[in-house]
Amino acid sequence: MNAIKAKELAAVILKCGVNRIYIDPATLTRVTEAMTKDDLRQLIAERIIKKRATNAQSRARINKMKAQRRKGRRRGKGKRTGTKKSRTEQRSTWIDKVRAQRALLRELKKTNPEAVKEKGYSQTYKRIKGGFFKGKNYLREYIEGGKTQ
Repeated sequence: MNAIKAKELAAVILKCGVNRIYIDPATLTRVTEAMTKDDLRQLIAERIIKKRATNAQSRARINKMKAQRRKGRRRGKGKRTGTKKSRTEQRSTWIDKVRAQRALLRELKKTNPEAVKEKGYSQTYKRIKGGFFKGKNYLREYIEGGKTQ
């Protein structure tokens, strides 16, 4: 069998990628004479076909540190850089804010339909989506207080 096919089969046997298989060039004829997987296993045992070592850095220390952080360690004031706002996930805060405002708008539509109708429900809904209101109190003030834009 040719060297490329031998490499592929050796990779299956050694459970690694084809690029990590090393065949000794001095004994290439022995590899080409091999016919079966058992022959390749024999060549692996004789160290003619080898599995190259990876040069990856160890992640043990990082994984240990991540486990500590999941427990809440290493997150004190001294480790923090940036403001509280910059540290929180902005999308999730926006989602929470918008959901609260939409729920309030629905509630106001039931309790005070005239005031909501005066401002326009869909118009106000779009303004909520666009981030027009800072929070629920601003929305309530806009609808009930009679502020106009």
